[in-house]
Amino acid sequence: MTPHTTPDSHPSRHPQQPLQAVLFDMDGTLVDTERLWWDAVEHVAAGLGRSLTEADEDDVLGRPVEHTAEMLSRATGAPFAEVAADLHREFAVRVRSGVVARPGALRLLDALAADGVRTALVTASPRAIADLVVEALGTGRFAVTVTADDTPRTKPAPDPYLAACQALGVQPASCVAVEDTRTGVSSAEAAGCTVLAVPSLAPIAAAPGRTVRESLEDVTPAGLRDMITTREAPEPSDHSDLPEPSDLRELRVMSWNLWYGGTKVRHHREKQLKIILESGADVVGLQETYSTAARELAEALGWAYHQAGENLGVISRYPITDRLGAADPGFYGATGVRVTLGADQDVVLWSAHLDYTPYGPYEASFDGLAGPELAAHESGRLGQVREILAAMAPDLTARDTTPVLLVGDFNAPSHLDREDAEWPVTRAAEEAGLRDSYREAHPDPVRSPGHTWSPVHSEHEDGSGRPEPQDRIDYVLCAGAGLRVLDSRTLVTGTPRPWPDVEDNDWPSDHAAVITTFSLGRAAGSG
Repeated sequence: MTPHTTPDSHPSRHPQQPLQAVLFDMDGTLVDTERLWWDAVEHVAAGLGRSLTEADEDDVLGRPVEHTAEMLSRATGAPFAEVAADLHREFAVRVRSGVVARPGALRLLDALAADGVRTALVTASPRAIADLVVEALGTGRFAVTVTADDTPRTKPAPDPYLAACQALGVQPASCVAVEDTRTGVSSAEAAGCTVLAVPSLAPIAAAPGRTVRESLEDVTPAGLRDMITTREAPEPSDHSDLPEPSDLRELRVMSWNLWYGGTKVRHHREKQLKIILESGADVVGLQETYSTAARELAEALGWAYHQAGENLGVISRYPITDRLGAADPGFYGATGVRVTLGADQDVVLWSAHLDYTPYGPYEASFDGLAGPELAAHESGRLGQVREILAAMAPDLTARDTTPVLLVGDFNAPSHLDREDAEWPVTRAAEEAGLRDSYREAHPDPVRSPGHTWSPVHSEHEDGSGRPEPQDRIDYVLCAGAGLRVLDSRTLVTGTPRPWPDVEDNDWPSDHAAVITTFSLGRAAGSG
């Protein structure tokens, strides 16, 4: 990270303005180097006998040299160090041959300087390349430059934008980040910045807190300032019967089966990050993590995480201070964490995934089994949930001091929804003291079915044309006197195409997620 002395480099010079700084990506945003980078990668890849395709965009655009070099090294068997050196060389050659500013970029930089708004350069390129570009644009244009060499993690992690804000002495919420790639947008949004996206090679969709423009030519300081002041903020709740604010905090908990880690859908990791950020979730219990999803999502978000085996995980914007249960519970089972919300409040959350066979709704709809047989066939899952509840027993005993949550994909309907069988799995959880937050918020299952299976299966996938039974099999269960359900809902973004044409869906799962917002009053026995 390099600070530069400029007339407006003092952090308190414009303390009252809503727009305190504009943070610019470099490649493809300010200068037309994204195509140069693609050309350099394409040249090196061709020399290794590999052709780039659209599917490679996420591993090339907005990525540091090391990431792309690792991808090519894995794909071709070429030594990583040699591939990285070749990429550095080819890109530097193209940059030196002539950096071209993007339309409107220099005019906007000049207008921001005249308006007293400080700017920073935030790039995933190495320092050597960034310095060449800064020299070409004019070293006095930026108060700070942050490169891939300056933070432990680069884009899509939030670290570069957080580092730029820290160096400028501003809050991310008071900044607009200008980006041209989905990777960069994820980084800036994870840091908490408002985003202006000006796509260069790949399209970017508009979203809350994000504006999309075709170019910088018509962008003005006033327009950027409007993006800050009109950014959508959550409306305050009016819960006059709740505890005083000093004794109250809200917690938004999400349960999400990622479906093979999301790998059935293109750009799944970026879509997952966007969904989590826009949901406002604080803690997410994950299933089908494909071994690495919890870690990768948390690192990109700058959150804490716990990955248990190949299938289960938890990510949290609050610190995870203890890990509960077996380090590897197997594909089906549960894992738990203790999350510390503040000096006087912890919560315990377990994420569970139960076996999907035999699947009761199929047996009821397709095979016509009666209630006693349906209930008997739940014995496997019932045994699994009883093992999980036994592991949770110490937490459930202390639930009025430390609230407890059990979330996950149970692969079983609820006894609160259907009367055709006992459906003993959810009843066992209820008997252990756990409440169903969705049904607490929506007591009528006819009016609010809350189906989570399945947004992509309208017909059974055996090709018979039979309608797929839709049911609620994902849950956010809770226990503890300090917990109150404010809201609960299912979440699916976009309009997913049905299986098997799912690779371009905005929603990268075959389950809907469940999100519950709780109020946490001061628990019994807390200070």
